Amino acid sequence: MNTNLKWKWIFIFAVLLICVYGIIGIPKSKDELIANWKKNIHLGLDLRGGSQLVLQIQVQDAFKAEADSAIDRMKDDLRKAGIDYASIDRNDPQTIADAGTIQINLKGVPADKAGTFRNLVTDRFSTWVLTTVNSSDYRLNLRPTEDLALRKDTVERAMQTIENRINGLGLTESTVQQRGRSDADAEILIQMPGVDDPAHVKAILQTAAMLEIVEVKDGPFDSPEAARAKHGGVLPLNTQLRKMPARPDRGESHESWYLVSRTPVVTGRDVRNARAGRDEMQKWETDFTLSQDGAKRFARFTEANIGNRLAVVLDNQIRSVATIQSRIEDSGRITGQANEQESSDLALVLRAGSLPAGIVYLEERTVGPSLGADSIRDGIIAGIVGVLVVIIAMLVYYRRSGVNATVALVLNALLLIAALSYLNAVLTLPGIAGVILTIGMAVDSNVLIFERIREELRNGKGVFAALDTGFSKALVTIIDTHITTVVSCAFLFLFGTGPVKGFAVTLVIGLVANLFTAVYVSRAIFDWELSGKRQVTSLSI
Repeated sequence: MNTNLKWKWIFIFAVLLICVYGIIGIPKSKDELIANWKKNIHLGLDLRGGSQLVLQIQVQDAFKAEADSAIDRMKDDLRKAGIDYASIDRNDPQTIADAGTIQINLKGVPADKAGTFRNLVTDRFSTWVLTTVNSSDYRLNLRPTEDLALRKDTVERAMQTIENRINGLGLTESTVQQRGRSDADAEILIQMPGVDDPAHVKAILQTAAMLEIVEVKDGPFDSPEAARAKHGGVLPLNTQLRKMPARPDRGESHESWYLVSRTPVVTGRDVRNARAGRDEMQKWETDFTLSQDGAKRFARFTEANIGNRLAVVLDNQIRSVATIQSRIEDSGRITGQANEQESSDLALVLRAGSLPAGIVYLEERTVGPSLGADSIRDGIIAGIVGVLVVIIAMLVYYRRSGVNATVALVLNALLLIAALSYLNAVLTLPGIAGVILTIGMAVDSNVLIFERIREELRNGKGVFAALDTGFSKALVTIIDTHITTVVSCAFLFLFGTGPVKGFAVTLVIGLVANLFTAVYVSRAIFDWELSGKRQVTSLSI
């Protein structure tokens, strides 16, 4: 065996060992081998069983929030500009289809301030289109481009938040993807292999976890009416009422209300990390740490407001109220969790971020593991039968060279499974179909090579020359067919749903592996068989 061929086989064996290690590791027992296999080969929902959720993002909530934010900013800007008005409010779209009809209504602007008002809107609210209703009334509507951008951004942010929350639960094999072609549908498909009770996941996803730390202006009050009565029936500018639920565990038998600043000091967006913990009384709480920017703002505010009170507001309800004793920089806590699970869940949603809009569940489906086991068994049987038929046909038709093709076929399957393991790809039923199709493509490549070699032998060339010419000429055709198939798979991946993407990924990996096995490994086997023979007059093919 010459040096070049020796290095070829060293490389092939190295690849083989890497593949085996990626699939089963270095097991010390049969149980460990099975455990490593299950750990490295990730099965999808249709094979392993689990839960599937289809939810719809209520995009209209994001449009309302955008309008509310614009109204708050507009009130401040109008006050600073000395522009009076009678009222400012918005409409209330109830469906996703009506989200684009969001409208801000402003009434009672003095006629002599109209020019100043228009300039202010043009400079400060460029995403809105201003329309004059009459001499003192106006309406603002979102620009069409902003409408589309807000829909897309809402869906993308919701998907990212949902994915973060699910991954935080340890469901690393789950998939979160948009269902449908348009952001107008706002539907998201969630697949969670191995989860047979999605109730806990749904509870985590439905938690808004909108955190705000706000300054307390007054309170507590027994009712909203009592708070308004103290201030002459009208709440002070830039304030709002927030409820604090009853806390029987702390001796509070009834709810109370606080007057708080409408502008928070820090929000959930400033949270860098959160974790479950216990307070001095060993009761569960959620500790959080602020980002660098949030910590600076929080430190400046607390230093300037020592003696004043702060409220921790979660999902529009006050969780705790405390007096500022000293400068606070980058940490805080939310008390009152009933148990460790509640505290951990709150920490999880704070880390993942709040949803930009509400969600509605459209579909919930649970796939039993027995159905997945049936799919695996049927897929394996189909694969084994297909491989055996192919092997028998290759051995009968190509004789000893059929062994060459069989070895390349087995190594191709090994490379494919190892690649799925190293890439942490999820194997689904369409993925098994891709594996079986890859077997057919691998056989096709070997047939192209063998027939080209036969043709060269029939033309009177020697065995070595026929091998060289057969492999070199067939390689061009193999690469051409593989490239066209990869391009097709790229389109399937870009525009297909999850199962279709799984099929495309599996097929592409198989095609790349096939180039290595059908060309490189197969040629190495021929060279090994003929090595040391100075004169070869025939080839078993």
